Amino acid sequence: MGAFHAYDIRGVYNKDFDKYDAYKIGYHLVELLQTDRILVGRDVRTSSPEIFEYLCNGINDAGADVYDIGLATTPMVYYSTARYDFKASVQITASHNAKEYNGMKISRANALPVGYDTGLKEIEEKIRSGAPTPCRQQRGKVIPFDARDEYIAFLKQYVGDYSQLKIGIDCSNGMAALLVKQLLGNHPIYIYDELDGTFPNHEANPLIAKNIVDLQNLVKKGACDLGIIFDGDADRVMFVDENARFISPDLMIALLGHYFLEEKGQKGLVLQDIRTSKAVGEYLKPLGGQMHTWRVGRAFAAMKLREIDGIYGGELAGHYYFKDFFYSDSGLMACLIILNVIARFKKQGFTLSQLIARIETYANSGEINFRIERKKEAMDAVRDFFTSLEKPSASYDFDGYRIEFPDWWFNIRPSNTEPFLRFLAEAKTQQILDGKLLEVRRILDKFV
Repeated sequence: MGAFHAYDIRGVYNKDFDKYDAYKIGYHLVELLQTDRILVGRDVRTSSPEIFEYLCNGINDAGADVYDIGLATTPMVYYSTARYDFKASVQITASHNAKEYNGMKISRANALPVGYDTGLKEIEEKIRSGAPTPCRQQRGKVIPFDARDEYIAFLKQYVGDYSQLKIGIDCSNGMAALLVKQLLGNHPIYIYDELDGTFPNHEANPLIAKNIVDLQNLVKKGACDLGIIFDGDADRVMFVDENARFISPDLMIALLGHYFLEEKGQKGLVLQDIRTSKAVGEYLKPLGGQMHTWRVGRAFAAMKLREIDGIYGGELAGHYYFKDFFYSDSGLMACLIILNVIARFKKQGFTLSQLIARIETYANSGEINFRIERKKEAMDAVRDFFTSLEKPSASYDFDGYRIEFPDWWFNIRPSNTEPFLRFLAEAKTQQILDGKLLEVRRILDKFV
């Protein structure tokens, strides 16, 4: 069974895991999190109803009740977990993966993530060992649980006046379509806003360029001020500007500072992942933001934001975390707040591309994938080569390596879910960046 990963359980359904594994996960989850009630939601994938049935049977046979929230965005499950004091919750989803995938995002009390090192490994070991799953004498039951109206009411407090903005939205046929019109009404121009777990128009992964082409065309054709696209379970959101240019999601961490640090007057720590542009911290410093760098992935980011009591944070992958959202991530909440900022600056005569130009002051490579088996050896070779030439101004080693020099920096890290080594670099000029990339490729070609 190859579905257990650093952040969640996910894989090709009926290949990496099946309904019987779902049953066992449900059963052992009760003991792991020591609870007699578990909140369960699901996305619209065609395999989700079967996984739900068997997961619930496992939970019930272990003596716990399932509170069935029904079709839901993943952030809606996070919110309800913390808001209603559940000690455990499961969202059945494969997020941005293709239709043949499915999985589970598991949380404990206060919507804290359960990752491989904080519980998933224990469940996997019990399943592999063939640990018995006898039915408890007092079997649990499935109880319908409606939290949608309260969740929408919570999000509505962030809805502003967007009447001057022309907005294009691609729901990717995913779970954002369940809620977005109740927040933004019919004013935006929507595409792929029908719930469809076969994802007939494109995969629900906005980080792949071909998946945002239709949104870019919509923005151009409709002369929109911006375009918005959600992933499959609506925990991530990404943007294109009025010219249909994709905006690197980490730059939106800087834009969020105008709401939290400037408008709301909050001062304190802002979380970024190890891949975040150096421009973000430089932009937020005059607004009162102090950056804290940490590992990639919700299993790490949500825990760290709580630990440091940060105001908010974000990742290159389009996740945005908020103290006011139980330190969890929400694509819709991030969307509403960013729209508030864009609307405010439009009244002052700024387009979105002009706002981003104020932030984006470095040449950036974007994340480049190298299919390499000897990942650690290759990472060390890149680090050793560049640090032998010049003393770093800063160095981080908790998620691969981030090595900073006066006029450029790089991050090299192993993928937690794929056979890739991921590399990203940023420099003060494109010429410097191009030269460094040539050297990196020369080093890594020896390992490919």
